[in-house]
Amino acid sequence: MTEILDPPVAVVTGASRGAGHGIARALQMHGWRVYATGRTVSDTGDGVIAAPLDHRDDAAVAALFDRVASENGRLDLLVNNAAAVHDALTDPKPFWDKPVELAEILDVGLRSAYVASYFAAPLLLRAERGLIAFTSSPGSVCYMHGPAYGAQKAGVDKMAADMAVDFGGTTVHTASIWMGILLTAKLRSAFDGNPDGLAAMTQHAETPEFVGHVIDALYRDPQRGERSGHALIAAELAQRYGITDEGGRQPPSHRDLLGAPRTPSDVIVR
Repeated sequence: MTEILDPPVAVVTGASRGAGHGIARALQMHGWRVYATGRTVSDTGDGVIAAPLDHRDDAAVAALFDRVASENGRLDLLVNNAAAVHDALTDPKPFWDKPVELAEILDVGLRSAYVASYFAAPLLLRAERGLIAFTSSPGSVCYMHGPAYGAQKAGVDKMAADMAVDFGGTTVHTASIWMGILLTAKLRSAFDGNPDGLAAMTQHAETPEFVGHVIDALYRDPQRGERSGHALIAAELAQRYGITDEGGRQPPSHRDLLGAPRTPSDVIVR
């Protein structure tokens, strides 16, 4: 892996809880200076800086990256993780029987990733090398939680592919990272009083910090440009980089069960 002399600078969106919070914590463990966004995010100290904002507000997002530029002069990593996840997302109903608000994930989730990347790009180009990582899932290729969720995940996979084309010839790369089942506080609480069930679930799941360790390793990989623009499975990258999760576990890839990432066409129409 490539050595990094100065503390690298990252922005992690949607870091109030869940995956984003875990990614920010993991990056901090690896020596990153992390700006963590979210409507309810708070300072955790030790390298994680709270940046409260609503990703529906483009001006607030622009102001964040102005702040990053003023305080650091560059940006090394953007993790696009913010998403408006409705409480009814996992209801086993057709989309027309769920609240129309589930479509908000196409605003905070898809459009917000574009906007954050738009304002981050000039700063990433100032750095010696930069990376935009999108958090995604097999829901981009299989039916998972309905069409709004699926469209958002497929959208960020395609966004990573197309942004890689625009960054061609630069030192900035992109990747969409498929996460597995996340052992969030919410999921763990669902197994209160059932430790055996939680233990069984844990064998197939990932901590929120796991993908943060993977993203750090991908950033440091001198050959990461070979994967730029692709959707990548976190569990498979972890095997490549020798990363294990909590308790030394190796989370499994669900490629055979849920589907494989699509390979972008190499055709470019300008």
